[in-house]
Amino acid sequence: MKKGIITVVGKDRVGIISEVCAYLAKDNINILDISQTIVQGFFNMMMIVDVNNITKPFGEVVDELDQLGNKIGVTIKLQHEEIFNKMHRL
Repeated sequence: MKKGIITVVGKDRVGIISEVCAYLAKDNINILDISQTIVQGFFNMMMIVDVNNITKPFGEVVDELDQLGNKIGVTIKLQHEEIFNKMHRL
């Protein structure tokens, strides 16, 4: 299974999770695990997602999530799991 790591960071507001999840559902991206916290008004979410069934290029999904983040006032990043793991290895 090919997995992706999505991070979402920004000022908290109503609807962030809803907007991100609606995009993922539309593009057939299944959420495997999710963690989110709000600290002093700042929203932080990390998702592990299944990207096996996306119907468009991975880079296009990355760009669209970036655009969605701009629209809703947060930063959204999607990376392949392998890249994320290599970047965070000690």
